[in-house]
Amino acid sequence: MLRLEPRKERSRAMALAAPLIAVALTMIFGMILFALLGKDPVRAIVTIFWEPLTNDFSRSELLVKGTPLVLIAVGLAMGFRAGIWNIGAEGQFIVGAIAGGAMGLAFYDVQGVWVLPLMCLAGAAAGAAWALIPAILKVKFNANEILVSLMLVYVAGLWLSALVTGPLRDPDGFNFPESRLFHDSATLPILLEGTRAHVGALAALAAVLIGWALMERHEYGFSLKLFGQAPRAARFAGFSQPRTVLLAMAVSGGLAGLAGTFEAAGPVGQLVPGLPAGYGFTAIIVAFLGRLHPAGILLAGLLMALTYIGGEGAQLAMQLPAAAISVFQGMLLFFLLGMDVFSRYRLVPTRGLRKGAA
Repeated sequence: MLRLEPRKERSRAMALAAPLIAVALTMIFGMILFALLGKDPVRAIVTIFWEPLTNDFSRSELLVKGTPLVLIAVGLAMGFRAGIWNIGAEGQFIVGAIAGGAMGLAFYDVQGVWVLPLMCLAGAAAGAAWALIPAILKVKFNANEILVSLMLVYVAGLWLSALVTGPLRDPDGFNFPESRLFHDSATLPILLEGTRAHVGALAALAAVLIGWALMERHEYGFSLKLFGQAPRAARFAGFSQPRTVLLAMAVSGGLAGLAGTFEAAGPVGQLVPGLPAGYGFTAIIVAFLGRLHPAGILLAGLLMALTYIGGEGAQLAMQLPAAAISVFQGMLLFFLLGMDVFSRYRLVPTRGLRKGAA
């Protein structure tokens, strides 16, 4: 028999190996899942993880899908390090898209290079404000930020639907629930001609670099780590817990709101009810797969973007249900959290009963 025994200190080697083992286990059990669905498991894995890398357009789509995932995950990682669980990034993403899109529509007949930056500021500010709702409730009334932030996701989604069927609906859109298409000054410039890859990818890269500087080389990052590992010691060191909670939630919400603006002003080009694509929830997997480190998040974001693109290809080529791809992505988080246990515990044989024991 085996039992879990706490390690004297966390195994760094196991912490680094856990994501790789989790990916391998996900592939193995994903193949079992696909086989149970009556599909060729090897072909499914190849379609998801290899075929998107074989042509220029699919490779450029990695930037499109990876940009919001990386932006949101960097912000979430800051809070997660401090034990602040912002699970509602999807709602902040939606509110950021609404605010940024509404700003672009407000200047629909105006051309100028300042329109897009104004949209980005509006989206980031709206996302931060939406995230501050659960943060303030936590600080003032000790409300659970997990529940409050999660419930606000559905409020944001309903708000988006109400606006695109009401005040923001395209007057020439034959009553379809969508806004006008944004004009050129309100859309993101394209990085690679003939693709959808936009300059938002550069913003995501900048977020990774700034996030690394803040979390690894700044006092703010030290305070986050200290609150996550020893809250009492952090208070004795003079760090303010309310300030840490508010700032971490505002930063994560701001980056999620910026990602929403990028999505509306980039690949979508307008506000539609189907704008939410689950990036806010998937970014939680990205944050943990990247070990809450900006560099790891960048790689994890590209990997999850690969599963998005490959999953879409598998749905078309092999008629795999969309739910199967979602389960496949969920397996990754499940195995990652499971393997993370072994960085703090190890398996040891259970000792037998002493002789003469009752």
